[in-house]
Amino acid sequence: MNYLKLGLLTLFISVFVNTNAQEKKFKIHTVAFYNLENLFDTINDPTKFDEYSPIMELKTDKSAVYKQKISNMARVIADIGYDVTKNTPSIIGVCEVENKEVLEDLVNDSLLVHKDYGIIHYNSTDSRGIDVALLYQKKVFTPINTSAHELKIYDDQSRKRVYTRDQLLVSGKLEDDVIHIIINHWPSRRGGEAKSRPKRVAAAKLSKSLVDSLQVIDPYAKVFIMGDLNDNPNNASVKKILKAKKSKNVGLKGIYNPFINFYKNGIGTTAYRDAWSLFDQIMVTKPLLEKDYASFQFYKAGVFNKNYIITKSGTYKGYPLRSFGYDGFNNGFSDHFPVYVYLIKEVAPSVLPDISPKGRD
Repeated sequence: MNYLKLGLLTLFISVFVNTNAQEKKFKIHTVAFYNLENLFDTINDPTKFDEYSPIMELKTDKSAVYKQKISNMARVIADIGYDVTKNTPSIIGVCEVENKEVLEDLVNDSLLVHKDYGIIHYNSTDSRGIDVALLYQKKVFTPINTSAHELKIYDDQSRKRVYTRDQLLVSGKLEDDVIHIIINHWPSRRGGEAKSRPKRVAAAKLSKSLVDSLQVIDPYAKVFIMGDLNDNPNNASVKKILKAKKSKNVGLKGIYNPFINFYKNGIGTTAYRDAWSLFDQIMVTKPLLEKDYASFQFYKAGVFNKNYIITKSGTYKGYPLRSFGYDGFNNGFSDHFPVYVYLIKEVAPSVLPDISPKGRD
């Protein structure tokens, strides 16, 4: 039987528990998040400050740089989780994108077009025009409801509105499982961590309210909270507002953050002044942590930090190999590493397979 064909874009993992045991099989999906570092087009939009994006500041070769940037982003997305699943991510949240058009160019790249990704995107009120979005393989995920949620925050001194990214909520079916995904890009640390902290606390409160509203309707809602939070797992926004825990032993409406242990072990997704931060995270609610694998459950988390997206030399050796620097386009990727989780579902009586490569929790 051709399980790969019958499973569409999923992979069945087979494992022998011992010499007398029968073969066990699981479906697996990758759910990921990636900050695409200023994925802007080359057209000046007079309604926003996109002229300050790195690509718009280039004097020449904007079109060529744009095409290469798209190609580079597609290469990474195509590679996330592939070693284990032999597939690109089934679902991937993204941020730092200018509009739907750049996402259409991305999913139509030769490395991704055959996967037939759908796009969910809303234009936000962000002053620079950068948004969040969701990409999904249409053969395995079916959106049911989508909505954008404004984060209303204000400058401490002037009390003027600070226009920032919306939070995107997508509910849909991953095969037969209903799941909910909240995609975030919380306010930056511009002006200093302490001064900007209330803005991220406000963002966390909005995310928590979205989770709460889903759990009022269904206490067993399977919810993913993902994004570039501009905060680490131990900051107040994540620890005190979301109340995300490092242990899977959370209450029914609790939130598990597998990236807490990554951070404690010195693993990050972005670096600044020789210090690593783990701003990019994916958290899940309790119903994704059950031991009954008759439906999709969380299995492993990871930071995607393969060698080709790491700076090899110079001042920033070891940092993510970013697209843009002081000298213009670096032919790199992003200043953030992507993050991902694996979901598995039993298709035969189960003992979990060991698919725990280095660097995963």
